[in-house]
Amino acid sequence: MILDLSDDANEFGRQAQRAFEAAGGDELLQRAEAKPDTREALVSAVLDELGAWDLDPRTDADGLEAAAALCRSAGYWGLPYPLAERLAKPTDLDADGLIVVAGPRPAGPVAELQSRWIAVTLDGVRHRVSGLGPAGPGFVSELELVREDDGGAADLALGLVLPCWTLLGMLDRAIELTVAHISLRKQFGQTLSSFQGVQFQLTDAEVERSGLDILAKYALWSIQDARPEVVNDALALRMSALEAAEVVFRVCHQLHGAVGFCDETTLSWLSRHSQPLRRLPLGLSATRDELTRSAGRAGLTGLYA
Repeated sequence: MILDLSDDANEFGRQAQRAFEAAGGDELLQRAEAKPDTREALVSAVLDELGAWDLDPRTDADGLEAAAALCRSAGYWGLPYPLAERLAKPTDLDADGLIVVAGPRPAGPVAELQSRWIAVTLDGVRHRVSGLGPAGPGFVSELELVREDDGGAADLALGLVLPCWTLLGMLDRAIELTVAHISLRKQFGQTLSSFQGVQFQLTDAEVERSGLDILAKYALWSIQDARPEVVNDALALRMSALEAAEVVFRVCHQLHGAVGFCDETTLSWLSRHSQPLRRLPLGLSATRDELTRSAGRAGLTGLYA
């Protein structure tokens, strides 16, 4: 078991991060929120230039690692595009992307996109998305589904894991922004970073983020190794990602103070646009319930045990 991305994947992620910055960085999300119908045009050129659609995360181990690194870089900038869902597209159906759905009102962050989508439920049933409802916050639309087949078990793990890498990138940025903020902001003649209570809070957040980093790499290895428990590993990763996001964003907002909830700060944009990733297909409690049902009495193995 090797829980590190390859040097090539890490370098690809760094180059992608620079490319997203050159394309507009934080302004991409702001422009897309102002004009949602332009969000595909805002990012399509840079994704084409990076060769994102040439990656093969399903059958190529290097392609899977590169896809994960790319999703993390997209999350770092809050890229207003369902990149993870596009990279998880099925290979045996004519579609542009894959969305994991659950509940009586399936939804996904695919508003204003002219793409063909396949939705897979947590029991592996695949549906073709035949229509989209009105766009809501976070570019989320309800999905109209037509049943396709029962062959989505192999799709489920990848469809759950790659969005967790996007969320990990958001947590990377949230911590980075907060470190910069407390290093500059002064109170009682000292920078906030010099206060022990602030250091303890930030340490708690970093422990959660770094732990998620390891678990995300483990879930990739589980997919690469085609483990029988791969879906349980993916659900466990999602549960861990949601727990980490809750801690990290709470601490980062607290250390930013009231300004952290204003659109003048990048943290506010990241936090708001992390909500679709954190709520769909299931929130934290529902993910725990699904993992409990899926793992059953056998429990979890590997790092999660």
